[in-house]
Amino acid sequence: MKDARIADVSRAHSLDAVLTLVELTWQSRRIENRIRFGRQAGQQILDRHRRVVSFTSGSVFCFVRWAANDYGTILSRADIVRAVSAGEAYQTLPFVRPGGQSLLRTEGWPRVERVLQTIDAVETLGIDPTDVAPDYWRHVHNRLSVNETPRAYTYMRHQAWLQRREIGS
Repeated sequence: MKDARIADVSRAHSLDAVLTLVELTWQSRRIENRIRFGRQAGQQILDRHRRVVSFTSGSVFCFVRWAANDYGTILSRADIVRAVSAGEAYQTLPFVRPGGQSLLRTEGWPRVERVLQTIDAVETLGIDPTDVAPDYWRHVHNRLSVNETPRAYTYMRHQAWLQRREIGS
């Protein structure tokens, strides 16, 4: 019996090794950590205000964090992250275990709002943001970091990415 429990625990730990876990929190007018886009592999509800969602390696997701106190907003942040596989190098992020490959990282409400508008523009094309070329998210990060407007993602660019990905696999 004890050996079966050890096997279950080790199997759970090996599953965690291939999943990226993101802790989400929502407290009205105080904290809002949420996923803007991404294909979740699963979720675990911890309590009324918290849950943990998981992503398989290679998945791309957008993690948005916002916090406020009695005087207003104290944190606005958006990260577009690619979940990594076991043994792959990664950057650490708060609330993300173990971490991920950062494609875009920005803070401050004006920049976060521009990222959200860029995601909306991609969705307007009928393209799921999880399928967008990772290079595009890096481009958006670089342009926003110097207060420039990123180039729009186009359907032709997306088709080129899909063909390049198909050739590479």
